[in-house]
Amino acid sequence: MSRLPPKKSLGQHFLFDTKVRDAIIKVAQLTPDDLVLEVGPGKGFLTKELIKNCGEVIAVEIDVRLVEILEQLDTASNNLKIILGDIRYLDIHSFIAENVKYKVVANLPYYAASRIIRQFLEINHKPSSLTVMVQLEVANQMVAIPGQMRMLSVAIQLYGNPKIVKTVRPSSFKPKPKVSSAVVNIQIHQEFEVEILSEKHFFEVVRGGFSAPRKQLRNSLSKGLSISPLNSEKYLERSEIDPSRRAQTLSLEEWSKLHVNIMSYNFDKI
Repeated sequence: MSRLPPKKSLGQHFLFDTKVRDAIIKVAQLTPDDLVLEVGPGKGFLTKELIKNCGEVIAVEIDVRLVEILEQLDTASNNLKIILGDIRYLDIHSFIAENVKYKVVANLPYYAASRIIRQFLEINHKPSSLTVMVQLEVANQMVAIPGQMRMLSVAIQLYGNPKIVKTVRPSSFKPKPKVSSAVVNIQIHQEFEVEILSEKHFFEVVRGGFSAPRKQLRNSLSKGLSISPLNSEKYLERSEIDPSRRAQTLSLEEWSKLHVNIMSYNFDKI
C-alpha cells in the first residue's frame, strides 16, 4: 500500500482488513452483469476486488492524489472508470444512464456519510442496493426500531431495508479512527411500503416531529409545522397516536398515517 499520507480534512481512513473487504463483497451479491458505483475508493483496496467480481466499476474519488494511484489499476483492467469529483455535487445521470441498473459500494467518510446515503435514496434513479461502511453510531440509527428512532432512521427505512452486516474495529483501518464502524446493506424498495402522498410533505412532517425530540408530539409538531397545539393534537388523535408520545417512538406506518391526515384535512376550515 502506498505511503501517501491521509488527508484529515477528507476524513480518510484506509481499510486494509481482508476479512472486512470479503464481507462487503459477499453481502453486495455481485454478478458479472452488475455495474457498481464505488464512492471514495481511496487507494483501491476494495476496488481491486470489485473489478474482479462485477461487470463494470465506476469509482468516484475526491482526492486527485489517489486518482493517480487508481489509474494504475485502470491499466490492468478494462472495466474500471475513474471520476475525479465530490459525489455530493455530481449529477449521477452524467455517468450512469437512467435505464441502467447499478449498485453502490462504499467506505464512506464519516462527515458526509448520512448525506451521501440520503442523496442516493432520494434521487429518481436509485441504486438497487447500497453496501456502505459508516460509523457504528450511524449504522445503529439506520436500523433503529420505534422507541429509538431518529430522523435518519425514518428516512432510510422509508426507502429500503437496512441491515448491519458486520461491525468493524478501528484497527481495520490506517490510520485508526477513534470510533468503531459497521458495514450496512440497504436493499432498496421498488415501491413504498407505506402510503406516501408527497415525499416532500412526509419529510416536512417528520422533521417537524423531531424539531424538539424531548417534547411531547403535540408540542414538537406545533412548533415544527407552525400550527396551533390544538390542531396538532387533533391530527395526532385522528391518526390514532397519543399526543403525549415523543417522535422517537413512532413507527414508519404511524408517520405515514400522520402525514396523510395532515395533508388531507384542514381543521381550521372544519
